[in-house]
Amino acid sequence: MAAPRPEVAISVATAADGDEIASVYLASRADALAHLRRTRDDAQDRAWIKETVLSRGTTWVAREGAQIVGFLTLVGSDVDQLYLRPGHYRRGIGSRLLDHARSASPNHMHLYTFQCNARARAFYEAHGFRAARFGDGTLNEECEPDIYYEWHVPAGLGQPQGD
Repeated sequence: MAAPRPEVAISVATAADGDEIASVYLASRADALAHLRRTRDDAQDRAWIKETVLSRGTTWVAREGAQIVGFLTLVGSDVDQLYLRPGHYRRGIGSRLLDHARSASPNHMHLYTFQCNARARAFYEAHGFRAARFGDGTLNEECEPDIYYEWHVPAGLGQPQGD
């Protein structure tokens, strides 16, 4: 019988998490999007995660034991990044990260994903995101056709708005 998995805890990322977050990003993209054109090498991606991604919004990490197994970066109401370590899909980790983003942006969120990323598309659509427009790839570094998704809280269930 397999040993039980450690609990997955969600917390706000710190600068010290940068290397491990970059490892999750690189592993996930190699697993799910290996066919995409690379615009940076691994060292450049690591620097981009640490210097740009972690500084422009709020990043939450999912830890299983001491290991980071996923992360989500929210910039305003934009889900800027959501990646899980390969082998950790379909366990509710992405949903929990998305719940934290919804607590910070409770009325609406939006994001881009690649049209070819069927797993991400199914995930977001299962969580109430709707495709708002399809792009030809001219607006992303990879030059890959993408989809702009939006999520809005159902009418009447949103947070009260100030005057």
